[in-house]
Amino acid sequence: MLRSKQKPKVQDTGYVLYDVYYEDGSRRSNRRVPRAALLDLDADTAIRQAIEEQDRDIAEKSGRPPLAITKIVRSAA
Repeated sequence: MLRSKQKPKVQDTGYVLYDVYYEDGSRRSNRRVPRAALLDLDADTAIRQAIEEQDRDIAEKSGRPPLAITKIVRSAA
């Protein structure tokens, strides 16, 4: 029986790590973003939204306002 070649599915489980740079010059390394966010048509916006949501949660718990993000870069493997 012949099997057709199937295109491998993109794995949508797990996380991708990003370094986040803020307006005050600080950097937070290895921020986890769900891999499913990369499947969105506008992945850059989805990644930024996921990190901004994390920042809001952290700011709420710490009592400090969230910093504005200037740059998001995928962490080196």
